[in-house]
Amino acid sequence: MPLTNPWLTGPAPTRKLDRDRLAERILNLLSSQNMCVLATVGPDGPLATPVRYYPLGFTLMFTAAPRSPKMRNVAADPRVSVGVFAPLVGLASSRGAQVFGTARVLGPEHPDRAHHWAAFRWESEHAERGRSLSEPPADPLVVIEADRIVYTEHWLRREGYAPRQHWRR
Repeated sequence: MPLTNPWLTGPAPTRKLDRDRLAERILNLLSSQNMCVLATVGPDGPLATPVRYYPLGFTLMFTAAPRSPKMRNVAADPRVSVGVFAPLVGLASSRGAQVFGTARVLGPEHPDRAHHWAAFRWESEHAERGRSLSEPPADPLVVIEADRIVYTEHWLRREGYAPRQHWRR
């Protein structure tokens, strides 16, 4: 039987990418996707929530209703994990990142909000919901700055690199 990707056979390489190349690959993934799974922990245990996000470098951002379960969990324990992944066609296309960080909730008056808000594309969400584009939302902006990232890309094996790479701030 012919192999479509013979470089996937055998043991995985262990060689690490240099920091700049790894950062470039991670940033490419984060900026080419817009959905993630946010993992939080609350009184009822773990909660994994699909969320539409916007990236700003190694920071992911989203808005949420203040009384939602994910926001209650973040208020109780701001340590979060976020899974971002590209569509999977087969093992060769496997590409994703586990982002670990601390969620910060920025209300409308928070001094850091303007910096992050400039990269948040709220207009498309407002248009989808039939809301006025003259008034930005006042929902809390959740900002997760990555402390560490576990990046997986099986295509790296083709170049002799480990398919799982580790990045730290």
